[in-house]
Amino acid sequence: MGISFIDGISGFIPELYLGILTLIAIYSFHKISIIWRYYLHRRREISPLHKFSDADLPQVTIQLPLFNEMYVVDRLLEAVAALEYPVDKLQIQVLDDSTDETREICRAKVRELKQRHLNIDYIHRCDRKGYKAGALAYGLQSATGDLVMIFDADFVPSPDTLINMVHYFANPKVGMVQARWGHINRHYSILTEIQALMLDGHFVTEQTSRNRSGCFFNFNGTAGIWRIQTIEDAGGWQHTTVTEDLDLSYRAQLKGWECIYLPNIVVPAELPMEMNSFKSQQFRWAKGASQVAKKLLLPILTSNAPGHVKLEAFFHLTNNFNYLLLLVLLLLSLPYQLFLAETGWRYGLAIHLPLFLITTLSLLAFYSVAQEEQRGQNSPWKLTSNLFLLMSVGIGLSINQSLAVYDGLFRVGRDFVRTPKHGVTSNEEDWKTRKYRAARNLVPYLELSMVVYLLLTISVAVVNAHYLSLPFLLLFLIGYIYVLSLSMFQRR
Repeated sequence: MGISFIDGISGFIPELYLGILTLIAIYSFHKISIIWRYYLHRRREISPLHKFSDADLPQVTIQLPLFNEMYVVDRLLEAVAALEYPVDKLQIQVLDDSTDETREICRAKVRELKQRHLNIDYIHRCDRKGYKAGALAYGLQSATGDLVMIFDADFVPSPDTLINMVHYFANPKVGMVQARWGHINRHYSILTEIQALMLDGHFVTEQTSRNRSGCFFNFNGTAGIWRIQTIEDAGGWQHTTVTEDLDLSYRAQLKGWECIYLPNIVVPAELPMEMNSFKSQQFRWAKGASQVAKKLLLPILTSNAPGHVKLEAFFHLTNNFNYLLLLVLLLLSLPYQLFLAETGWRYGLAIHLPLFLITTLSLLAFYSVAQEEQRGQNSPWKLTSNLFLLMSVGIGLSINQSLAVYDGLFRVGRDFVRTPKHGVTSNEEDWKTRKYRAARNLVPYLELSMVVYLLLTISVAVVNAHYLSLPFLLLFLIGYIYVLSLSMFQRR
């Protein structure tokens, strides 16, 4: 009898499968280390060296980079106009690259605010060279401040945001101060609740852990303040990546500038309400992180930074590589089930039990820790169900994010795709009545193929009584079905 297909694959499938799981487990252990450092340092308060007197407050330029934001720009400008800061020490730049009605809305609002004696300038570029990074750099050419504060269009700072953050620049070594993001429309839909959980994990757990333990952390593109000298010293805003914020953050910290994260200052913003917008946003962030890893990882690893800082930077900048590992794992699931049909369930137990204990529980713990800052947002049951759905959605994004990582590592293009903002904050409003939409692409068809592939894999598992595999395979399937259905039909 000739060599069967199973004989052909049995030589390398278990080793490859185990190797992928081991790499995923290493990243999962890193999540545990973040949790440990969070609890170790979260009580450590960072205070300003001293507070500026009213007469000594530094000159501040506020930059508002915009592109087609007609539904949220009025809200943003009103919030910025209400900031508690001496008018003679404040300059506001509306950096509007829009091509639609946003231009006239901005011009009219700027005229109104000038009548209220605010120092505000409307700056419009026609070519969008460098996208957001280009707009920020262009604005700096006419900035009068020593510091520059940045808000994206969907953010709504409270009046005391600036005055609470500016005092940290009394230390001349501080180059950047970042606030935490809040969520205006957290409870709009299941999708927005899942996004809120994901972002809370980053802003509550990760950012606090990194900054308090002395590691590099990233400016998040908005709701933060930079010392203009720091920007210039680090090489300025560069548009060689689509995450100019992450790029500048690491360059500045490599130059020795101190950066401070303030988790207790929360600036709320709007979460994407449609799946394609969410996927587009996640694609840009994953692509940009991969570009920054390609650009800066070697300089970081060869720098004079301490070993633990280099290690954390490596895991931070390569974190999205997890999606590639997960995608390979999903593609191996069918041949692995065929392998188990020959070897029996005990080998499966040896593989799946560590996967459950290390990967699943570490992720649940990571996001659960962040919810300590969100007490009362959800009932324990709803929080638990949302956490499992979050894991499913993360799996369902694996094709989208793997393509982003590939784009960042191997493609030359630097196109910046904005996330549509709808200005909808309550369930009584419907984002589908607004004109902005994320661009459609071919990714849902790849996701449909994965749904079919997983159904086939589950069928093989059931036929061969591999019931231990079913919870994981069903988790994978639920994630892809959820992401695919919202991508195709755009329902809340």
